[in-house]
Amino acid sequence: MIYEQILIEPVLSEKANGLREEGKYVFKVDFSATKIQIKEAVRRLFNVHPIACTVMVVAPKPKRLRNRAGHTAAWKKAIVRLPKGEKISLFEGV
Repeated sequence: MIYEQILIEPVLSEKANGLREEGKYVFKVDFSATKIQIKEAVRRLFNVHPIACTVMVVAPKPKRLRNRAGHTAAWKKAIVRLPKGEKISLFEGV
């Protein structure tokens, strides 16, 4: 799998911003990506050395549009922890 396809987009939320202060960065990742592939993608794309990676599947939420019931799509979220002193510059410019 290509590294650019593993990391889909960074998650920019209030909770993710709080985790960033602890050296943890949150990404929306490809559904078939493993922890090892995610850590390698972060290492190669951002030139950092990830320590750990936590992966979870965000469940779909029920939604309604007019009179039709439906749900949002499920997606995979990864929290990547970096050692002290290392930062991802993509997030620092926000």
